[in-house]
Amino acid sequence: MALLEPAASVDGAMERTTPTTLNLVHDGDLDDESRRWLDGLRSDGPRGDDARRRLHELLLGGARAEIGRRRTSMPHLRGDDFDDLAHQAAHDAMLAILQKLDTFRGDSRFTTWAYKFVLLEAAVKLRRRAWQGREIPLESEAWSAIHTSGDTTVAESESRELLDSIRSAIETELTSHQRQVLIAVAVNGVPIDVLAERLNTTRGALYKTIHDARRKLRDHLSEVTE
Repeated sequence: MALLEPAASVDGAMERTTPTTLNLVHDGDLDDESRRWLDGLRSDGPRGDDARRRLHELLLGGARAEIGRRRTSMPHLRGDDFDDLAHQAAHDAMLAILQKLDTFRGDSRFTTWAYKFVLLEAAVKLRRRAWQGREIPLESEAWSAIHTSGDTTVAESESRELLDSIRSAIETELTSHQRQVLIAVAVNGVPIDVLAERLNTTRGALYKTIHDARRKLRDHLSEVTE
């Protein structure tokens, strides 16, 4: 049984990360289209303006397509809400791409690489909008999600004992902050970027909190089960 693994994000395996490896390839190693994109985006004057305009149009189209694909799960939002989210996603993706041009390694076409940024931003914007105005469940209400049946088979009895041990360890071994973050993300399914925004912190800080909390729980459970 996994020890309170954080809930999967809405967009599956994709996390809110961007490439950080320094570009070790020469422009001559790139395909012609990717090289033209990089040359244009690095240029000043009309050529650079045109390249950035075309990139924004490309990103906006990708954001609209991704948000349109997901909008059935958010029927309460109006059409102009989705278009606003698409523009926000394209804008933020554009800024991220321009800041990270030197990290493009040429493993794929430039447009494929750029699309990853906007798909990620679109997913983040939708998650945040879905939780806008909603209270973040942090503590006691989460325990109803961790339950077992009243059956008395040996396996189910052992499962109840393990869950009781986990509940007790969460209450006694974790700090208040660790407990709140772990329950919000791993039990109540609050997207980590939403929680980071509400708590005015970063995703990296929350991931470290979850890592430290799970390590404490593993160590405690190892001691009590020896």
